[in-house]
Amino acid sequence: MTDPQIPVIDIGALRGPDAPARRAVAAHIGAACRGIGFFAITGHGVPAACIDDAFAASRAFFAQPVAQKVELAHGRLSHNRGYVGMGVEALDEKQGADQKEAFNLIWTDQATRPSNVWPTIDGWRDRVQAYFDATFAAGRLLHRAFALDLGLAEDFFDDKIDRPQATLRLLRYPDAAPGAAEAPGAGTHTDYGNVTLLATDGVGGLQVRTREGQWLDAPTVPGGFICNIGDCLMRWTNDVYVSTPHRVVRPVRERYSIAFFLDPNPDALVSAIPSCVPPGEAPHHAPVTAQAYLQSRFDATYGAPARPVA
Repeated sequence: MTDPQIPVIDIGALRGPDAPARRAVAAHIGAACRGIGFFAITGHGVPAACIDDAFAASRAFFAQPVAQKVELAHGRLSHNRGYVGMGVEALDEKQGADQKEAFNLIWTDQATRPSNVWPTIDGWRDRVQAYFDATFAAGRLLHRAFALDLGLAEDFFDDKIDRPQATLRLLRYPDAAPGAAEAPGAGTHTDYGNVTLLATDGVGGLQVRTREGQWLDAPTVPGGFICNIGDCLMRWTNDVYVSTPHRVVRPVRERYSIAFFLDPNPDALVSAIPSCVPPGEAPHHAPVTAQAYLQSRFDATYGAPARPVA
């Protein structure tokens, strides 16, 4: 079932000069972050043509023969880059291997993080990099809303996400074949970082679990993004914002989505925001750098250096 607990919010005012309008949008976002932990956004500033180009590039990549895709296999590379094949991941091992394939690109500054790997498809790199950059800008805008809602200076997060541990993930889910063994598109999980911006092709499948244990179908918003809070921002807000479990069920037909995970700079100190700590109480979590926190989560889940989440 769908539910108004996952609101659709026009964030266009966040780019404008009207401070009360920006605060009003921030309050709507903050209410969703404190409640279900998910919300959809429109007015984000990413051009429709840019989104369409990214989906076209994704389809072109996944249409290649498997032998070509595995030449860029994630398992051969460092820093969460490259191709992840069908059934390689199991975000919930009790549910079995995820029925999806993915291609990951990271934010890179050349000095501390390696370059991305790119398929040899004409125009592919330019289209996908343009989408990465535009979605990164939308994610930075959301962080300004978080700051306003939390009673911080509007630019509080700016210098904590200007060298982010960000990942763009192209995803393809095959349709559920009749009689196929029950397996998830993506198993139940939470995201580890600050915020995720997800674009979909209109095919449903993403489900969100409420605090009462009910599964809700996430809305499909043409030209919009489905956003959710990750564990790192939940920790930063002293558990005021909610990182909500979610999953992807096997779609009725082939499904493409594009997830942008905006996680903080490696050296950003994740320490409880004062407005989120009630007077006389201690923070729920000790301060930690974003890199140490995210690595601990990957290690606990996979028992190895950082692996991707969906």
